[in-house]
Formats: sequence, C-alpha cells, structure tokens
Amino acid sequence: MSLIAFLLLSAAVASTGILFKPGSWYRGLKKPGWTPPNLAFPIVWSILYVLIAISGWLVWRQIGPGWPFLVFGAQLLANLLWSWLFFGKHRPDLAFGDIVALWLLVAANIAVFAPVSTFAAWLLVPYLVWVSVALVLNLSVWRLNRDRGVFA
Repeated sequence: MSLIAFLLLSAAVASTGILFKPGSWYRGLKKPGWTPPNLAFPIVWSILYVLIAISGWLVWRQIGPGWPFLVFGAQLLANLLWSWLFFGKHRPDLAFGDIVALWLLVAANIAVFAPVSTFAAWLLVPYLVWVSVALVLNLSVWRLNRDRGVFA
C-alpha cells in the first residue's frame, strides 16, 4: 500500500471533522479558560493526520498487513467516532468514553509499531499528547455543562 493510500485513509477519518463541525452548539458551551483557540484544532489535526499516515505507511513497508494494523485501524475508528459523538450527537459523556478508548489505542499503537519502526512509533507521540489534551478538555466541557440541559 502506498503513502497516498495511507494519506487518503487519514483524510477519510479527518472528514468527520468536516461533517460534524463545532457550530453554534459548541460555541454556547462553557469551556475552561485554557481551551485552545478554535483555529488551533484544524491546524493541529491536519498535521497529526499526516503523521498518522506516514507512521502507518512506514510500518506497512516493513511488515505489510498484520496484527499491528488491527490496532492502527481501531484507533482510527475511535478517532472517527469522537467527532460524531461529541459534535454530531451532542454527547460529551459518550465522547469521553470514546476518547479514553482512543487514548489507550494510540498508546497501544505506539507500542506495537515501536518494535517495527522506532521512528514510526515516535511519529504517533504528538498524537497521543494532543489526544491527552482533548481528553481533559472533553471531560472539562462535559462537567462544566452537564447541568445546563445542553446535551442531547
């Protein structure tokens, strides 16, 4: 599989961010003071999706299909579901469960890629850091707004 195929796969996952945008619902929520500016999200995620694609491609070149790609696929699926749950369904509670699973899957992805390609594993570290920030932000938004009746 080529790098272009991995980039297209990442772009497909990223498309949930286009389909399920923050919009007025998100703007109306209480957020912690440390919330990154809205512009940071598409910039950071665009970079991360490229890193995810390169990481997967590097490992694919080494071993081809195999069980590490079950973890890779699972983390992409959890990533895809988060935007739908949080922005699409207005369910930060369910999105929080998903992002906890995503964090664990990204950590597992790093662990299964590391023996094959240390560089590929390190390319996923910024992803894990950003998911960590998103996890705490998701929890904070949920807690700040749970009694406001703004969730579906």
